[in-house]
Amino acid sequence: MGATKYIKQAFRNEFMGEKDANYDYSKIQRDRMIGFRREKKAVVRIEKPTNIPRARSLGYKAKKGFIVARVRIRKGGGMHPRPRSGRRPRRMGVNKLTRKKGIQAIAEERVGRHFQNCEVLNSYFVGEDGVGHYFEVILVNPHAPEIIADPEINWICAKQHKGRAERGLTSQGKKGRGLRKKGIGTERARPSIRAKGRLAK
Repeated sequence: MGATKYIKQAFRNEFMGEKDANYDYSKIQRDRMIGFRREKKAVVRIEKPTNIPRARSLGYKAKKGFIVARVRIRKGGGMHPRPRSGRRPRRMGVNKLTRKKGIQAIAEERVGRHFQNCEVLNSYFVGEDGVGHYFEVILVNPHAPEIIADPEINWICAKQHKGRAERGLTSQGKKGRGLRKKGIGTERARPSIRAKGRLAK
C-alpha cells in the first residue's frame, strides 16, 4: 500500500474518532479543531492542504499559482427573529427557513470574495465542532505564468470561468442548482432553460 493510501486511511480514522495501539486518532482531530477555533479570522490562508490526497484528487498541485485557504462557517439553522407585530402563525417566518444553498457552497463564495484575484477550483471538508464547519478551498491565480503554461489547468484562465463560486459553477454550486441529479427525471426541470439545454446535449 502506497503512502497516499496510508494518509487516506489515517484521515479516515481521525474523522471517525478511532483508537489504535499507537495513536488516539480522536485526540488528534480534537486538537486540530481546537487550533482551528482559536484562529481569529474566519478565512485563513495556509501553506499546504491538511488532507493532501483529497486536495490532489480535486486538482491541487504544489506549484506557484495554487492557494489553499481554510474557512469557518458558523453552525445554525438560519432561523429568523420572531416579528414583534401581529401575524398569522403561517406568516411568522420563524421556522423552516433554510438556506437556499449548501454550507460548502457558501464557504467557497466567501473565500472567493476574500481572494478577488483568484478563482475557486474546488473545496473539501476538514472537520466540525460545536461552533462551526471547517472547509479548505483550493484557489488558482489565473494570471500566474505557471498556470497559463499548464495545459491541465489553464482552462480556468478563460473569461467564462470568472467568478466561478459566485455563479455556481463549482462542483458544490452545481449540486445546489440541481445539475448533479441524473437519472431521476428532474435534471431537466431546473434551474433554468439554459441549464436544461446544456444537459440535453
